[in-house]
Amino acid sequence: MELFVITNNPDRASFRQRIEVYPDALRKNGINCRIVKLPTGIWARRKLFEQAKDFDAVFLHKKCLNILDAFWLHKYSKIVIYDFDDAVMYDNKHPDMPSRKRLKAFQRTVELADMVIAGNSYLADHARKFNTTLNVLPTGLDTVIYRTQSFSKNDANIRLVWIGSKTTLKYLAEIKPALEQIGARFNNVILRIIADDFFELKNMRVEKRSWSKEKEIEDLITSEIGLSPLPDDNFTRGKCGFKILQYACACLPVVASPVGTNSEYVRDGITGFLATDTQKWVERISQLVENPQLCKKMGEQGRAWAKNFDVSLIGKQLCELIAKCVGT
Repeated sequence: MELFVITNNPDRASFRQRIEVYPDALRKNGINCRIVKLPTGIWARRKLFEQAKDFDAVFLHKKCLNILDAFWLHKYSKIVIYDFDDAVMYDNKHPDMPSRKRLKAFQRTVELADMVIAGNSYLADHARKFNTTLNVLPTGLDTVIYRTQSFSKNDANIRLVWIGSKTTLKYLAEIKPALEQIGARFNNVILRIIADDFFELKNMRVEKRSWSKEKEIEDLITSEIGLSPLPDDNFTRGKCGFKILQYACACLPVVASPVGTNSEYVRDGITGFLATDTQKWVERISQLVENPQLCKKMGEQGRAWAKNFDVSLIGKQLCELIAKCVGT
């Protein structure tokens, strides 16, 4: 089977997590992928979509289509599979203000697809209004790499870690009051930010680690406690909890906001804690800082749970969905 994979941005984390990790698994199951970036310009896009006729199916990643794009893709493709893992129907800058333009583009894309693959049930509920050929497939990751890596620390400090991007750093900034209180209470706690942008704290040292594929696992494994704060809005409820999977694979307990998949992925009191306000964030982080054995126990529970999301398992499910849709 020949699969034409179209993405708006192959450099984004979403593409790495949803597509880039699977070509080997797809190839082993007889699915060859050609991955292309959607160009700018009407005619360049039409020329790209025209190539779809030479493939058994198109796998469209995340991009919502305008009228012309949808027309040409429908004209030239045999089968379209649409995969998305974010609340693309909302504007993350104004999540509680309905965007007619975004919703219409989302509806158009979902209705066009022969199969829709959503990253979680919240996203699936939005798509189900426009297409009933729908499947939920969580994001997977290579859990084996985390288990086979070993790194030593240089000091006895306790590192709170957050991994993300410039666009989501604002979510971490929302718990600054809690972090400042933790910093005033414990002089051995450091905040490690793994991203492409950073901020400072008054009471706590901030360790700035520029994200890189080569260093992210080491930066996670040599930390102690994972953080996943989120505001509760239409956009964040669509988040697929990938950083929680990473923390779990790195054997870290997690403190997270009970929003979206966070509530499903963090087993409160077992693999970490859910925190609803500043006081709870301070209490839960303090509890873990003061109890290394609890950190270890929760981290081990989380790592065991994360095996359910290994790329070998999620990749197999993806292959089965594609084969089912194409009819092979």
